[in-house]
Amino acid sequence: MTSTSIRRAIVPGIAALTLALSACGAANESTGSSSAEGGDLSGTLAGGGASTQQAAMGAWAVGFQGANPDVTVEYDPIGSGGGRENFISGAFPFAGSDAYLTDDEGELSDATERCGGDAPIQVPSYISPIAVAYNLPGVDELRLSPQALAGIMAGKITTWDDEAIAADNPDADLPSERINAVHRSDESGTTENFTDYLDTVAPDEWDAGVVETWPTEYGGEGAKGTSGVVQTVENSEFSIGYADASQTGELGQALIGVGDDFVEPSAEAAAKILEASPEAEGASDTAVIYDLDFATEESGTYPIVLTSYLMACQSYDDAADGELVRAFMEYVISDEGQDQAAAEAGSAPLSDTIQEQSLSIIENIG
Repeated sequence: MTSTSIRRAIVPGIAALTLALSACGAANESTGSSSAEGGDLSGTLAGGGASTQQAAMGAWAVGFQGANPDVTVEYDPIGSGGGRENFISGAFPFAGSDAYLTDDEGELSDATERCGGDAPIQVPSYISPIAVAYNLPGVDELRLSPQALAGIMAGKITTWDDEAIAADNPDADLPSERINAVHRSDESGTTENFTDYLDTVAPDEWDAGVVETWPTEYGGEGAKGTSGVVQTVENSEFSIGYADASQTGELGQALIGVGDDFVEPSAEAAAKILEASPEAEGASDTAVIYDLDFATEESGTYPIVLTSYLMACQSYDDAADGELVRAFMEYVISDEGQDQAAAEAGSAPLSDTIQEQSLSIIENIG
């Protein structure tokens, strides 16, 4: 069996991940079964975007490693904003993003123009909890109410022994140390999902609204990309930050208040929120997009969740590009692709309904 080349390089200001992936043949049209049956595809498909998909892309690389050895897929985790920007400019034939395209800043219209006047395809590829990761010596379990979390991230709660934290952690030995709240410094779909949660559940403490770029007036320490946030929290005691749960390593993960319970981030708990969430206003026959119900009080549901999307055009001027995009996306959404991401990246597999709906859209890429 040929090995898959996975190359990760982090340099100042740039987080790069290049995955050499073997692509795949056509997916089963009526099921989510694996499409990695071998084929005659060849060439290079270069995309990028959401850094939250970094671990999943590594898992998908393993799944592709023998199907089409003449195909290389390169994915650069430059962040959701960078992914959408490069997709719209035509630099990427496909992109990953933790936020779907809208016309709040004209992105949806620009993407439609880039795709020859046809609306872009947007389908979920990855569902995962956003963990609130912390580095707090001596504290093995940390419970945070939505209000306490919002107060910490807004810079209003500044020490670990603040009453808003202590009230929910009576048995914890909370230090009087100052809290170092770490956030993404780049434009980020993870930040958008995280601040959407804060804005929904604790608007009195978090009054900056829903943003992709962290508001500088709230202070804290910025770090580029998911890996940057995790490394900063790992290297700094008394720190806390938000990141895809699959990438937080050995850091503690806070239990978040939901109704009368405190829920830990898990794939199963994250998956429940999507099932209860409505389709977004812009959902269509080419866009399977959702507005997550962050205010849910459903038992056992983890409320801080991101849905990461893959974006592509319905058709491409270069037929080879269309074939590669279609084959790659079909594999990602397939049972095998979803199971690999769940096993290696801790994501929640798509439901059968969403999977089938997404595949029916992808199979028409030309």
